[in-house]
Amino acid sequence: MYLMRIGALGAEKPVVRLDTDTYVDVGDVVTDFDETFFGTGGLDRIRPLVAERAAAGRVSRFAGERVGAPLARPHQILCVGLNYRDHAAETGMPVPDEPILFTKSPNTLVGPNDDVRIPRGSTKPDWEVELGVVIGTRASYLDSVQEARDAIAGYVVVNDVSERAFQMERGGQWAKGKSAETFNPAGPWLATPDEIDDVLGLGMWLDLNGVRRQNGNTRTMIFDPYDIVHYLSQFMVLEPGDLINTGTPPGVGMGFIPPVWLKPGDVMELGIDGLGTQRQHVLAPR
Repeated sequence: MYLMRIGALGAEKPVVRLDTDTYVDVGDVVTDFDETFFGTGGLDRIRPLVAERAAAGRVSRFAGERVGAPLARPHQILCVGLNYRDHAAETGMPVPDEPILFTKSPNTLVGPNDDVRIPRGSTKPDWEVELGVVIGTRASYLDSVQEARDAIAGYVVVNDVSERAFQMERGGQWAKGKSAETFNPAGPWLATPDEIDDVLGLGMWLDLNGVRRQNGNTRTMIFDPYDIVHYLSQFMVLEPGDLINTGTPPGVGMGFIPPVWLKPGDVMELGIDGLGTQRQHVLAPR
């Protein structure tokens, strides 16, 4: 299934995408795609309902509605840094022996085509196309990678927007450079694992103003999604609906010589095979 939330900011309704043009509305049986939905078997509950409604012709057509993030604000957004060998090389940092963990504020989450706003005092705003993993069940001290696989509700495109000066030059605390408003566009849909043939073979890309900047593949990950979920569960409780950003391939702005930073008026376009595309305009600080 492909979960989406469409409608005005703060008033999105949950739907299941059938194809480019049509969807099944599940707003009468699902309040939202949130912690309660994922934690109470919501995916299994709506799967036969969606099939039944689609077979009966109870479908709607997309009509230009705003697309929101495909999940409601999560309990937490966790991020793994330097998870692609070639990205670590472009930053001049060593390949990590264990996943590098940092967090983003959950209120950074926005829709895939919402504007991204540069924060006040910013001098080095940057982009990062990433594979997002959504947790489907409460997970703590998982015993195996297989258990981690079973704990995943689905996958989503995310743009882990970053402010490198805040991240690197303000005490070395990465969360400072990751948590500005609008810094985590997600979507357009969440694909359940059965829709993805090989999560370790997904092409991913990002264009800035029509110029290809990132071009990678999840096969070059250092730690794959299952390893990451298993690893994180040894240190914290993962809640249903939590989002994990799993790292970015090379081509971020800080990796160019000279560096290329986002500026007001820029347009970012990005996507991952099977997970759709995003498009964001960059706005000046408030």
